[in-house]
Amino acid sequence: MKKRILRKYAHLIAASGANVQKGQEVFITAGLEQPEFVQMLVEECYRCGAARVVVDWDCPELTRTHVKYRSLENLSTLSDWEEARWKHYVANLPCRIYIDDQDPDVLKGVDQEKMSKGRQAQYPIIKGYRDRMENRYQWCIAAVPGAAWARRLFPGLTKRQAVEKLWEAILAASRVDDDPVAAWEAHNRNLHARCAWLNGLGIEKLHYTAGNGTDFTVGMIPEAEFKGGGDTSLQGVFFNPNIPTEECFISPMRGQAEGVVYASMPLSWEGQLIDGFWIRFEGGRAVEWHADVNNDALTTIITMDEGAACLGECALVPYDSPIRNSGILFFNTLFDENAACHLALGMGFADTIAGYQDRTLEECRALGVNDSMIHVDFMIGTADMNIDAITRDGRTVPVFRNGNWADGAN
Repeated sequence: MKKRILRKYAHLIAASGANVQKGQEVFITAGLEQPEFVQMLVEECYRCGAARVVVDWDCPELTRTHVKYRSLENLSTLSDWEEARWKHYVANLPCRIYIDDQDPDVLKGVDQEKMSKGRQAQYPIIKGYRDRMENRYQWCIAAVPGAAWARRLFPGLTKRQAVEKLWEAILAASRVDDDPVAAWEAHNRNLHARCAWLNGLGIEKLHYTAGNGTDFTVGMIPEAEFKGGGDTSLQGVFFNPNIPTEECFISPMRGQAEGVVYASMPLSWEGQLIDGFWIRFEGGRAVEWHADVNNDALTTIITMDEGAACLGECALVPYDSPIRNSGILFFNTLFDENAACHLALGMGFADTIAGYQDRTLEECRALGVNDSMIHVDFMIGTADMNIDAITRDGRTVPVFRNGNWADGAN
């Protein structure tokens, strides 16, 4: 891939994604596959005015080794230096940038129970720091091609050809054109207009149906609003948390979900693929589920903590989206969630509550925003999915018909 194109992508992530501010620290988490690009990104952060940029290199193979050889007690302990880093995050609110390059099956066969128990034990400590940072800092998730991931998507090509092909797909989905910053400004305007239409309906419930058996109703928090594209932190900085994004999303009312949903795509979670699954909800909680592939991993997700069986997000994405139209199944949630309507188990977003700036996090959760240590998106959109909004004034308004926005859904 030409360096000038990659430089534009790096600038987009730093300037429009995280929107690095003058004098701000930046922490980048990145895999080992594209160090030259990461160096470009570091430089672009400095050009935006960053005071310091720290790169944490992520190697999933080392995660596998740690889980294998460290005791559960050791995995469950947050060391002094790890906790000191969380304290630094809270005190300084650095930008956080995550660059994903992982093979969707990289942790296949890892002791999932041991790894999950370790994280569950650490979470009560981490949660206190995470809650104090909620909505106060900028963050951005983007992707670069890893060789194993590229070969998974394009098995008929050589490694070099596959990586180049995946670069092309990532850059196209991320709107990296002659002026990607301007392209994202226009994209944000379109998403915000769509959300304004949804918010004007006064939605009480959404009802989903599809030919694969999905028949599902979820309740809305009266104070909640649909959001999409970029957002503004409590520090007043506008940023784009996901590159790419095509969704209009909302946090639903905890405890109000009934019916069954069928996944329409595989789910890549913690380096493992879960496929062919459905989940049945009752009283707002997942009460029954099954996956043809990796059911144990699905069970681990849903039973991770008290809030993991409840929904934290409902996201509307047309079937006729650029990522779906690429014809590529990415086996990566950052991309695949933008090719289909999706739901998320676990943590909801306090910033979907109108006036959240003037409320505490606890007040937002008391209104019905779910809390959990996880947030796992899974795709349910299909070519024949219909979604109706049942409004607070008793109307039924078509929102989706045959997988796309209904006529009149501006």
